[in-house]
Amino acid sequence: MNDKFAIDSHKLIYHPSRVAQWVRDKSNWEKAKKIYPIYMELSPIGACNHRCTFCALDYMGYNPDKLSLPVLRNIIPEMAERGVKSIMFAGEGEPMLHKDINEMVSLTKNSGIDVAFTTNATLMDQNFVEQSMPLCSWIKVSINAGTDDTYHKIHKGKVGDFRKVIDNLKFAVKYKNKNNIKCTLGAQLVLLPENADEIESLAKICRDEIGLDYLVIKPYSQHKFSDTDIYEGIDYTPYLDIQENLEKYSNKHFNLVFRANTMKKYSKLEPRYKKCLSTPFFWGYIEANGSVYGCSAYLSDKRFAFGNINESSFKDIWEGEFRKENYMLVRNSLDISECRLNCRMDEVNRYLDKLENNSVSHVNFI
Repeated sequence: MNDKFAIDSHKLIYHPSRVAQWVRDKSNWEKAKKIYPIYMELSPIGACNHRCTFCALDYMGYNPDKLSLPVLRNIIPEMAERGVKSIMFAGEGEPMLHKDINEMVSLTKNSGIDVAFTTNATLMDQNFVEQSMPLCSWIKVSINAGTDDTYHKIHKGKVGDFRKVIDNLKFAVKYKNKNNIKCTLGAQLVLLPENADEIESLAKICRDEIGLDYLVIKPYSQHKFSDTDIYEGIDYTPYLDIQENLEKYSNKHFNLVFRANTMKKYSKLEPRYKKCLSTPFFWGYIEANGSVYGCSAYLSDKRFAFGNINESSFKDIWEGEFRKENYMLVRNSLDISECRLNCRMDEVNRYLDKLENNSVSHVNFI
């Protein structure tokens, strides 16, 4: 199945200079501390207007903490200067609940950092579409059903949110096409027993009614700290045959991505690396309360907390003692069996593992 956005893979291969820096400096802290992330996830606000049945970060409590725009006016340009290339607004809450979200997008883009969103799109109003969408590289909307009833049961938002999201996206696509905006608009569905029979319905809605660029079908991944565990034992092997029937929905305007590679890994059909090599280097996370973490799978675990942007500069946080302690932990003693399976850096780790351990034979025969 065509995956032109490399959603079921990774893009670190397009950053050879940063990878070369990692290869050269990763074993020496005084040099390794200056390897800054390419990608950051920011949580503008901890509150959320949905209570999805599969929510990985339910244990965070949906607190109404929010990032300060005046603080970000200092931090985001500094992050750009240090080599951060992209920021995804998502996190433990719904990012569009933050009243200053349009200003955050403008600040980020004007600082030279690419912008993206993962959102439920219930609050994706005309102001956001007109002011922020033109500045975004992509916006991915979580739509986890193909009917109003199932959507409501899974998302647990307001009655009518399913149709509201569709209408919001139809307006966004119309505005995008009219104004020749380059932002990629897509949707994702977390494959669950409750919605497996509605994938085709959602595909038709996304392609034919809304006019989105893609729909991603991805597996659930159990977070180690989540309060919910009702999907923990899900076996994706029986679902792999769905892929063949979905290929007919892709065309030159619409890409349906069925993440079979990731599903196979979740079903433990493939071995993985022994150490996490991407942390604390290529990515990071900023909570709604300003805390900077090296891994989004360990939010609230102080071993992965480096500092707070409300108290320190990004340089002092990223090159500081708490990150050094995490660097030593991940390098020397972290048991990755404790880690979330199919974490966001899984494919990156598989790539770095090949570089680290020369696991491909005859590499000089290029």
